Amino acid sequence: MNFYNLKHKEEQLNFKEATIKGQGKEKGLFFPEDISKFSPEFLQNLTQLSDEEIAYQVMKDFAGDEIPEAELRKIVAETIAFEIPLKKITENISVLELFHGPTLAFKDVGARFMSRCLGYFLKNETRKVTVLVATSGDTGGAVANGFYDVEGIEVVILYPKNRVSPVQEKQLTALGKNIHALEVNGSFDDCQALVKLAFSDESLNEKLLLTSANSINVARWLPQQIYYVLALKQWLKNNSESPVICVPSGNFGNICAGILAHHRGLPVKHFIAACNVNDVVPEYLRTEILKPKETVATISNAMDVGDPSNFVRILELFDKEFNQVKNKLSGYTIDDEETLKTIKRVEKDYGYVLDPHGAVAFVALEKYLTENDGKGFFLETAHPVKFPDSVEQATGKSVEIPKSLEELMKQEKFTTEINPQYEELKGFLLKK
Repeated sequence: MNFYNLKHKEEQLNFKEATIKGQGKEKGLFFPEDISKFSPEFLQNLTQLSDEEIAYQVMKDFAGDEIPEAELRKIVAETIAFEIPLKKITENISVLELFHGPTLAFKDVGARFMSRCLGYFLKNETRKVTVLVATSGDTGGAVANGFYDVEGIEVVILYPKNRVSPVQEKQLTALGKNIHALEVNGSFDDCQALVKLAFSDESLNEKLLLTSANSINVARWLPQQIYYVLALKQWLKNNSESPVICVPSGNFGNICAGILAHHRGLPVKHFIAACNVNDVVPEYLRTEILKPKETVATISNAMDVGDPSNFVRILELFDKEFNQVKNKLSGYTIDDEETLKTIKRVEKDYGYVLDPHGAVAFVALEKYLTENDGKGFFLETAHPVKFPDSVEQATGKSVEIPKSLEELMKQEKFTTEINPQYEELKGFLLKK
């Protein structure tokens, strides 16, 4: 399958090339030329298929001939080698828990898939490869874990100073070896802008083989479809109607993957983009004006994105028709005060502990279902232990640290502090 640059449709690459390159000319994102539909048999037999078979069927058309079947089956099996359960909270609301992977966040799925694809594609590469990534919270840890100690690959992660949680920071700064963390005196948008400048810098790209592990990369974005299909497998065992799906949304890669799966035939009644006060998309859905905003820091920090890169892919899926977008997607803005109240209320009423991102999604779905018929689920994208201050403030109870994190939290932090100036990033990259 070929992928075309959304800004320059004449630029077309296969899956391998698009994965390695990351983004196209003028920072354009790659998009699949053909979106294959799921077969009726696949959807009808969903509850009988193994998770590994489902994952393979979801990804095989995108990888095409670039990865042999046996290798792709191995990659997807490793990608989902942990529990992804759908649990009921209220009569109408369930939760898809995406925090059972090695870094306790949903991005483990995309990062594991991409790291293994890159490892396969670059096994005979003689040059050092640099994976360059910006993170607002969980991407950095997932990428660091996925690429840690992979021969021939250096990882450089940019994150906004004082805007990630202690657990998130340790996960991306404590590994060392081939993982390099840059602490940027600025916002996530500053980090993302620096990464985009690096990819568009021809002189730098002549010297380094740069690739991205952000959700802009097709190998990070596309495998996120898998857990929507796995959720439907579980949903259909107890429900006959299609679900409403609510996704805590920042850079919009996650919800875009779900909408892509729906375009391929996955039955979904409606999608909800649950945002904090960085609500560019809810504002667009109200006004039809898509206007970036300056990022505001919140307690749901992985969603602190004022210029969401992946929304252009959602627009492409809907042929840039506003009414089509609005008919399938709603947006809600939830501030920090309501987020904390929701964490407290859900723990008290249902005995379920939400992280701030999950709380934003829970209350957005709750609001939607009070105005519309149906049932649904939301995505709990990170373990509450990653946000102990907010959860303890809301519930009055400390969050128990999972055993897998106890040793990590004792490790030393290795970072290099930089200002949000491109020359500083370029100088660092050229020294690596």
